[in-house]
Amino acid sequence: MRRGRRGPTRPKNDVPVDDLIQEIRQKRMASSNYRDRSLAIHGMVCARCARSFDHTNRHLLTVHHKDGNHDNNPPDGSNWENLCAYCHEDEHSRKLLGHYYSEKK
Repeated sequence: MRRGRRGPTRPKNDVPVDDLIQEIRQKRMASSNYRDRSLAIHGMVCARCARSFDHTNRHLLTVHHKDGNHDNNPPDGSNWENLCAYCHEDEHSRKLLGHYYSEKK
C-alpha cells in the first residue's frame, strides 16, 4: 500500500471554479472598504482614549471588530469601533492574557 500526500480534492457540491472565484472576489470587494465606512460613521477618533486623527496620521487608526469576526461587516457599523494602534494592541493583549490566566490552575 502506498502512503503519501493526497492530491487536491474537488468540492463536494461541484460548483464551477470560476463561480467560486467570482464569489470570493465579491466578498473581498464588499468587505474591503469597511475601514473607510467605519471612519465615516464613527469619525477619526479612538473609541477608547479619544485621541483625534487627521489625514496625516489616520494610518494609526484601526477598525476593531467587536465580535472578532472580520467577515461581519454590517452597513450600519454596529460591529466596529475605531481604535488607535495602541488601544487596539491593548485590546487583543488583554484577551490573550485573560485566556492564559484562566487556563492556568
